[in-house]
Amino acid sequence: MILVTGGCGFIGSHITDALIEKKYKVLVMDNLSSGSMENLNSKAQFVKGDITNTEDIEAVFKKYPIDAVCHHAAQISVAVSMENPVFDINTNIIGIINLLQACEKYKVKRFVFASSAAIYGNPVYLPIDENHPKNPLSFYGLSKLASEQCIRIFAQDTDMTYAILRYANVYGPRQRAEGEGGVVAVFMNRMVANKECYIHGDGKQTRDFIYVKDIAAANVKALECHVSFTANVSTNVYTDIVTLFNVMKKETGYEKQAVYTQPRKGDIKDSYLKNTGIHELLSWYPEYDLSKGLKETAEYFLHA
Repeated sequence: MILVTGGCGFIGSHITDALIEKKYKVLVMDNLSSGSMENLNSKAQFVKGDITNTEDIEAVFKKYPIDAVCHHAAQISVAVSMENPVFDINTNIIGIINLLQACEKYKVKRFVFASSAAIYGNPVYLPIDENHPKNPLSFYGLSKLASEQCIRIFAQDTDMTYAILRYANVYGPRQRAEGEGGVVAVFMNRMVANKECYIHGDGKQTRDFIYVKDIAAANVKALECHVSFTANVSTNVYTDIVTLFNVMKKETGYEKQAVYTQPRKGDIKDSYLKNTGIHELLSWYPEYDLSKGLKETAEYFLHA
């Protein structure tokens, strides 16, 4: 059985769907603080619980025969992490330590973790590979980096293997406007409501946008692998915000022009991640280009 923490959330629910499609038994643990039962696959088992509560975790591991953990329960907002770093660290670092201790006690074989491009900070060179310097600019990025090291430390003394997946900017159906990659959800919500869309600065800043179903596929492959590794999960393609806006206009039928505002303080100008590592190790490569991914995303938001 595979435990998906945060399996009622945006990314976790898509991973749950992909696992169930491949006939895996899936248990979802979620505190529903940001996830929704509407996202839960009907074939998954569900338990309401919080990773910061050791009693909740103990109850789950004691009752269910968990072979692997796919950890996606987290505080995902950079802004929230800066406003309330204690909450961020408690959720993201203490939470993962609680999980890892349970994995050690109950001899879990595999641990897959959702990390982030936020650990790298401002790019020193592009594309960003896994050896790029780590200089997070937020407590969120710092908590992800610390979580990575917690996994490596625990794995030293157990038979558990791990996969640490550093995501680029994930987008797709079920996404909320908060968190990384949220610009797609923000634009979608405003386009569907025919409201103004705001672009900060000149819109030439670039990001690596990866579709959530490609992320789910990478997680399935990572769970099926038996070696420990750390890898970027990305498209290896950079897209500027103006281009993103124009593609989204086409897919939603939105007719307004973008409203340009002052640049946001601290925004990284350009960022995209090299993905050859995961491609070589798992034979994974993204199947969705931006147009195809945004088309599916628009269909979801237009009919939500």
